[in-house]
Amino acid sequence: MTDSRPWRGVLVATALPLNDDLSVDYDAYAEHCAWLVANGCDGVVPNGSLGEYQVLIPEERTRVVETAVAAIGGGRVMPGVAAYGSAEARRWAEQAGEAGCGAVMLLPPNAYRADERSVLAHYAEVARAGLPVVAYNNPIDTKVDLVPELLAQLHGEGHIQGVKEFSGDVRRAYRIAELAPELDLLIGADDVALELALAGAKGWVAGYPNALPAACVELYRAAVAGDLATAEPLYRQLHPLLRWDSKVEFVQAIKLSMDLAGRHGGACRPPRVPLLPAQEAAVRAATEKALAAGLA
Repeated sequence: MTDSRPWRGVLVATALPLNDDLSVDYDAYAEHCAWLVANGCDGVVPNGSLGEYQVLIPEERTRVVETAVAAIGGGRVMPGVAAYGSAEARRWAEQAGEAGCGAVMLLPPNAYRADERSVLAHYAEVARAGLPVVAYNNPIDTKVDLVPELLAQLHGEGHIQGVKEFSGDVRRAYRIAELAPELDLLIGADDVALELALAGAKGWVAGYPNALPAACVELYRAAVAGDLATAEPLYRQLHPLLRWDSKVEFVQAIKLSMDLAGRHGGACRPPRVPLLPAQEAAVRAATEKALAAGLA
């Protein structure tokens, strides 16, 4: 891990363990962060969509970040600071700085379909908090697309240092590299990990290491090293699970896989509801197959 660029390497978008009453289990979360690093991951991204940040109250959201920092050190923690308002997102970035984090991850404005000027103003405001910002492009869920030209503009104006690319369009990697060669591309969806690693990604904001960290880290390290003999068969083995990261039910799926792997996955807060029986059976079968293959 490079401290000056803490977003490089495998950063796990952490799932958040909850108690039976759906309160946050902070002790379990601290243990989970430490376990991920012990299993080869470079850091964590708390308060991302996988961490159910939208259904946390501010006190919980603050404590989640502080818990991660206490467990593994701020240089390994890059919290999500998304909010509907730019002022609120900046406050979350300032809170991350006060907690000792090295960088933050920021979605574009997503309360509505923001235009380009709004996007630029939003990132400019949050960048004023003083921490490096990694943009998160998720046009599927936010309806705002950080296209390569816009990313290059954001980077050129000093507002972002990297981008978590979740569009699923691996062709963008090459365009981003042409327009903004110093902008770090991070894999944003687990099921395009190999393709984006080969296209020059500098990191992976990953979901499935919550359940299978060692295998996912091995996949990433081999892929970025160009070791296809190792990466390609491993990617094929993992892909039935990795593709759940791009589905609507990704939080429930990854938490179920965690439970099956002996971790604390558990329930989600509403409005998320449990997987349908057919979905649960598919995740269970794919996870058990991966565990039987020794990928835990």
